[in-house]
Amino acid sequence: MRLNASAPPRRTALSLLLAAVLLLTGGLLLGAPGRADAADPLLSRGRPATSSSDEDATLTAAKAFDGDPATRWASAEGSDPQWLRVDLGTPATVTRVRLSWEAAYAKAYRVEVSADGATWTALATETAGNGGSDDWTGLAGKGRYLRVYGTARGTSYGYSLYEVEVYGTTDGTTPPPTGAFTVVAAGDIAAQCTASSSSCAHPKTAAQAQRINPKFYLTMGDNQYDDARLSDYRAYYDKTWGAFKAKTRPVPGNHETYDPAGSLAGYKAYFGALAYPQGKPYYSYDEGNWHFVALDSNSFDDPAQIQWLKDDLARNAKGCVAAYFHHPLYSSGGHGNDPVSKPVWQILYAAKADLVLNGHDHHYERFAPQDPNGKATADGIVEIVGGMGGAEPYPIETVQPNSQKRISGPYGVLKLDFTDTTYGWQYVGTDGSVKDTGPTYTCH
Repeated sequence: MRLNASAPPRRTALSLLLAAVLLLTGGLLLGAPGRADAADPLLSRGRPATSSSDEDATLTAAKAFDGDPATRWASAEGSDPQWLRVDLGTPATVTRVRLSWEAAYAKAYRVEVSADGATWTALATETAGNGGSDDWTGLAGKGRYLRVYGTARGTSYGYSLYEVEVYGTTDGTTPPPTGAFTVVAAGDIAAQCTASSSSCAHPKTAAQAQRINPKFYLTMGDNQYDDARLSDYRAYYDKTWGAFKAKTRPVPGNHETYDPAGSLAGYKAYFGALAYPQGKPYYSYDEGNWHFVALDSNSFDDPAQIQWLKDDLARNAKGCVAAYFHHPLYSSGGHGNDPVSKPVWQILYAAKADLVLNGHDHHYERFAPQDPNGKATADGIVEIVGGMGGAEPYPIETVQPNSQKRISGPYGVLKLDFTDTTYGWQYVGTDGSVKDTGPTYTCH
């Protein structure tokens, strides 16, 4: 049953009063189904959302599930069909869906549910919509995903919703972790030395990284010292970490900017499309239920990168988010805190990102979840500094708030284990011993 707050012509005063009462009571006068709907919890608030298109970077899918009646999602103008989708996080029985349309409403649309996000079943169908608020009650659809699928616009614009509220009950179970994979990560890697020197560390960290045999490898910058020339990449990095270059997804550090041939010239020439898959030294990709964002922290003052990051996170449909770049916002090492990263942290935090990986300081350190201002909070970002890939260690100097563990001296790599809903890690030394094990966290 659908209640609509936009009144058609010639309604009587009594019918208008009855409609108002029905809306204010959330369907309490509709009999038993309405009473059950009103009692069921809201499932969709703050859940990951995606859409067929966004009119601009401020009118994203997430805005329709944020509980703020002043924000909204809007599709691109002038084309049909368009859709808006939310991931409820677990299988559920959907009993009620309430839609609050902006002036750009749907004349015809379907409310659909899916178990896997691929095959959809219609819960409700509208063929003569007139905007306002549509309140679909008495539903009984089962699935993890719900979408509003617009087939005919009511105006010459697009589709726009202030809020979509999905009510129902979960099946009482948490899906078992799936999509498990392992990643190896390190920063500050190849000093100008080779395995012929017993003190040269990057051949040893590369050997340990290979023994772990992950899905792929991440680097957190300063991959090659001192000026990251192409000739140095070929002489040093390529002889060790280059063995698994094809499975590496790198980012640059400050030493990559020192190349006399031009900032990032050697880095770009060596890694090519691996480092520039989207034409810029920043990019993103998905694995399982994770969205990975690789950033160039040398240019966090570049408005184009910042806007790209906002747009990328707005389009993300995965439930978990990890970002990695060279300069850490917080560090207890010699370089210390780097405020250049704070605006990026603010964007990541607003998008409910889970994990940030950094290098720059040549030690290992993990932090409790915290917000961009350094306040410990359960919904904060976990930061790990992993700058022990081969460059000379830096001592711990000033221990920062929320720092939980610090190791300086032993070289090693991060072994990160991901599932569709969780992540954890170990800091593994070049001898294979586990130097530290982090907590297992659940994605936001």
